[in-house]
Amino acid sequence: MHNILTRSVPPDACASLAVGGYSPLFARLYAARGIQAPQELAEGLGALLPWQSLKNIAPMAARLADAIAADERILVVADYDADGATACAVAIKGLSALGATVDFLVPNRFEYGYGLTPQIVELAATRRPDIILTVDNGIASVEGVAAARRLGIEPLITDHHLPGSQLPDALIVNPNQPGCEFASRHLAGVGVMFYVLMALRAELRDRGAFADGGEPNLGELLDLVALGTVADVVRLDQNNRILVGNGLKRMRAGRMSPGVAALFQVAGRATQKANTFDLGFTLGPRLNAAGRLDDMSLGIACLLASSTDAAMPLARQLDDLNRERRHIEAGMREEALADLSDIDPASRYTLTLFREDWHQGVVGIVAARLKERFHRPAIVFAPGDGDEMRGSGRSIPGFHLRDALDLVYKREPELIVKFGGHAMAAGLTIHQSALDTFRQAFEQVARELLDEKQLTRTIETDGALPPRDICLDLAESLSACVWGQGFPAPTFHNRFQVLKQRVVGEKHLKLRLGSLGCEFDAMLFNHADWLPDEIDAVYQLVANEWQGRKELQIYIEHWREIAGDRQEA
Repeated sequence: MHNILTRSVPPDACASLAVGGYSPLFARLYAARGIQAPQELAEGLGALLPWQSLKNIAPMAARLADAIAADERILVVADYDADGATACAVAIKGLSALGATVDFLVPNRFEYGYGLTPQIVELAATRRPDIILTVDNGIASVEGVAAARRLGIEPLITDHHLPGSQLPDALIVNPNQPGCEFASRHLAGVGVMFYVLMALRAELRDRGAFADGGEPNLGELLDLVALGTVADVVRLDQNNRILVGNGLKRMRAGRMSPGVAALFQVAGRATQKANTFDLGFTLGPRLNAAGRLDDMSLGIACLLASSTDAAMPLARQLDDLNRERRHIEAGMREEALADLSDIDPASRYTLTLFREDWHQGVVGIVAARLKERFHRPAIVFAPGDGDEMRGSGRSIPGFHLRDALDLVYKREPELIVKFGGHAMAAGLTIHQSALDTFRQAFEQVARELLDEKQLTRTIETDGALPPRDICLDLAESLSACVWGQGFPAPTFHNRFQVLKQRVVGEKHLKLRLGSLGCEFDAMLFNHADWLPDEIDAVYQLVANEWQGRKELQIYIEHWREIAGDRQEA
């Protein structure tokens, strides 16, 4: 069951946007997403928040400038997801362009786990670096930073994850660290690294490094910044929308890195119409597949490739890994649903599952699917090292997953070996013998923090569209905008007659819908049962291209029968 609500539209904000030149529809859409004035939709890089407001960024820029002057060796240690891979590529490309001697190391998640651990430091030491620079990790690496210092390696931390009770003994740039006054808490790891490069370039400029020209254009990195930001599902506040929007402009103009172009090509997507869907659901998963099933060094190598010819074989490998990932995920999802068949999920506030043969690289995706299906915080575990199990969780609005795990840890310190993450996603390690106890403790915390209203899925829409306004031009205009986490793509809610329907691909419905004399093609994915003659539908408008033809399609996200109370989703 779910509630369908229309987003509220503050009239003053809507009027301000209309005066600023936005159409009535777009003024309503933006006002419903918290935009109060036209300047909040500024797209130019000049509207970015100043790098100077990030805590420690000036001393970090100075330290990196000193390293460049002394030809010290910098080793980037990256996370193994798409944000970490793009942050690593941005660091390598940007630091190299600014004159640094730099290389990278990315942990294999199955051998070393997450973050700058003492084991990773030991491996890094074989490269004989003077500096270890973390990207998209490190804020919780207290022991790893101490290990680096013991070996005479200076650690520098760039991260965006939430800190624990103790910070590592290192220079840290992270908008979420205590005392940071940066006006956005939502930079992805790749965004933090991009800001560090802006500060470093300014420091080098002040030192006269570009007196004879040769100042690099950091804007050339924005395609990578956009990809990592969207793939990491951080909130697209104004600052992130500027970064993503300018990255998309570069892609549409064909001015992207060869690795990104190759990922578009193997996915069969056109760069000229690149949008946030492409980044989040097409390119991002192919990058992530390397870290989930193999080694993210493959993904980083693709992003760093100097030509499309060099990038294409790597992109094809990533595409193959993503197909394998989808196959593994489908099997695990079916097994998870089978395990839940004897349980009424509505009677529980959380879902915690484990099987001996599950793949630890895919547990996060399965947790996300369960969360979407049952609207419950979900954690899925797979075997780890020895008697340990590694889990990944996804949450629902109103339940801060990392804080919930922190509460479990504080109540029973021996229960969780380690954990970290965000409000909506987190990872953790426990001992297999602790599974039942953890399941009960996690459930208890959720029962204290959640209520029945939060456990009922609420579908927010932008209301009804007049049928005459449902057209291809509108679909294309919507697709060109920057939508994403915290700034959701518009969905609408109309009543339709189902004029025709047929099953395609054995599991999808292709529909012909009618409303007030207008007719539309529509798709309902992963649903093969016949629909009633009249439905209420929540939908998105899509400019669909097939065999050189472009046409409007309605993608139905949720529907319910008009005549009765029976609902489907």
